[in-house]
Amino acid sequence: MPSRATTILTVLSVLITGQAMGFDIEAHRGGRALLPENTLPAFANALSMGVDTQELDVGVTADGEVVISHERGLNADITRDASGAYVVPPGTPFVKLRLADIKAYDVGQIRPDSSYAKQFPDQRAVPGTRIPTLGELFALVRKSGNTRVHFNIETKIDPNRPDETLDPQGFVAKLLAVIQAEGFSDRVMIQSFDWRTLLLIQQQAPKIPTVYLTLQRGSAPTIALEKATSWTAGFSPADHGGSLPRTIKSAGGAIWSPYFGDVTATLVSEAHALGLRVVVWTVNKREDMARMIEIGVDGIISDRPDLLREVAGEKGIALPSGTPVAP
Repeated sequence: MPSRATTILTVLSVLITGQAMGFDIEAHRGGRALLPENTLPAFANALSMGVDTQELDVGVTADGEVVISHERGLNADITRDASGAYVVPPGTPFVKLRLADIKAYDVGQIRPDSSYAKQFPDQRAVPGTRIPTLGELFALVRKSGNTRVHFNIETKIDPNRPDETLDPQGFVAKLLAVIQAEGFSDRVMIQSFDWRTLLLIQQQAPKIPTVYLTLQRGSAPTIALEKATSWTAGFSPADHGGSLPRTIKSAGGAIWSPYFGDVTATLVSEAHALGLRVVVWTVNKREDMARMIEIGVDGIISDRPDLLREVAGEKGIALPSGTPVAP
């Protein structure tokens, strides 16, 4: 039987994160290995199969609409104009386009000769698919009757490219306005590599959990253990013993979301001891999914939610029920 202290901590964790403490199966961009990323067909597929959380990215248009897209503008790998031609990179930032202009583009098929196409050769094309608004996703979920699924919404803002988006204050204001008007405040988490937006969320909507994204490797890391970076809103792990979990806790985060290759069992344990949940990205191979579950992560973001369901089920994790719906 759990101790009184353990019970209190569990209740507090639920209040902080706004959701139950079960394992979190997240469909990355709706499950982009299966259907076009960040589109209503992908989100409908994820709802139909059953996921705990729809992971997605948002930007803001010139006329103030919140649209769903991983890039800060038109993605040349997936975006075709009315003639069927793929746009020329770099694509125009959304902040310079009106929603009506954006809706003229087709994002239902990957450019065949791109590295993206090689990465996801089995993605089913859905020609005619448009970039959705966040409101349209919420409408789809209401249509499905799913009252349980959550949303992990990433603010696509880059502190090094301020001309490509609204400023953090304007961006957060537009995002929160949609979430609150649609009545989904109790079902969202806000994630970002740009921690400035997370601090604003914590100030303006303290009941919404914030998810601190980190990347320590590759050509464009967002975090350095020895100093603050442009992404970390002045927070430096060096001020917290070189510990990312302690840094995120100090910043006010509820969830740490690192690249899965940066995570160890020791780090997961440290985060848990601080009351942080750990949700890793982006895990697409069976053996990596199994390893992450074994070291104790609280959730996995995957392009293959179908495979993640299989692995989680094999590990004895309760699976969310699907709510079939058409986009």
